[in-house]
Amino acid sequence: MNILIFGAPGAGKGTQSSLLVEKMGFHHISTGDLFRAAFKNNTELGQKAKSFVDQGQLVPDDITVSMVEEELDRIDGKSFILDGFPRNLAQAEVLKEMLSKKNKNLDKAVFLAVPNTLLKNRLTGRRLCKDCGAVYHVETKPTSKEGICDSCGSNKIYQRTDDKEDVIQARLDTYKENTSPLIEYYKNDDQYVEIDGIGETEEVFERIKIALGS
Repeated sequence: MNILIFGAPGAGKGTQSSLLVEKMGFHHISTGDLFRAAFKNNTELGQKAKSFVDQGQLVPDDITVSMVEEELDRIDGKSFILDGFPRNLAQAEVLKEMLSKKNKNLDKAVFLAVPNTLLKNRLTGRRLCKDCGAVYHVETKPTSKEGICDSCGSNKIYQRTDDKEDVIQARLDTYKENTSPLIEYYKNDDQYVEIDGIGETEEVFERIKIALGS
């Protein structure tokens, strides 16, 4: 089974994708991870993408599409989760054509529904480890020792530039304009599944499992 998981920034796409990978064997294709790797390696592509991300804007389609296609080719044959792509109707059409050419299907489009007030709190309080990628929250999941990663012991805990309050509203506005139309798009293809994204991580994960028939 191949699935897409989508929703507003802060809806929990990455968290739920990680559980699907760990417990159900999916391969996670996250445009965020692909771009962060490019940022870390300071590639030319990464520099171009970062200028958009830092302003709360979407990375241009041609950059995103080429990176996703390359990853799909690399994991040929494995079940996958797409996280962060497609982000607009044009990308959705490109994805459909891309998968068709590779004789692949998208089985489910899983939407995580979370109200904006909760999204903003999740994003402004989110902290990450620069070394291992572990995710924390200053209120709901702080590190055991301030500034020290519980997973790898690194002291490189940071707040993403695009998680700062002045950028978050721009991200939510961009999402509403570009990504929310995907709901109707996937409803028309009978692939759409809506999941209540409020609650403990494991509660949301159980809802997804049920929706996937697992």
